[in-house]
Amino acid sequence: MQERDAWPEFAELWERLRRDWLAPGTVILVEGEKDRRSVRSLGVTAPIQVVHEGESLASLAGALAERAERVVVLTDWDGAGGQLARRLRELLSDGRLAVDLESRRRLAHALRGELVHVEGLRRWVEHRLQSRSDSLDEWLSRTA
Repeated sequence: MQERDAWPEFAELWERLRRDWLAPGTVILVEGEKDRRSVRSLGVTAPIQVVHEGESLASLAGALAERAERVVVLTDWDGAGGQLARRLRELLSDGRLAVDLESRRRLAHALRGELVHVEGLRRWVEHRLQSRSDSLDEWLSRTA
């Protein structure tokens, strides 16, 4: 049985998500600075907030409630990332914010277990593009 290539589904989904995340009031929530850099390097221009910047999750949730309308939770696709995503959903789901865990789930499905950490997205994409004799800059310019 031949494995399906994850790239086409991922590329189409990422392009859609990038456009969707441009909606005013949208904030992307990632675990760490490396995650933020990886996501930003893949053409995401929406505000990206790092979870682990020294404040409590409750404080972070309060700050997000004041400045955002929608929070996209983009934590790692491992057990710890899943737990953090669920905890963030609990803290952010007070009715003032739309909390998006669906983007995380859809990305996990598209990646087919090939990637666990958000910080590895850029490298994964570059590898897939190299195998197609393409580059990140060219791909981003075509999808902008």
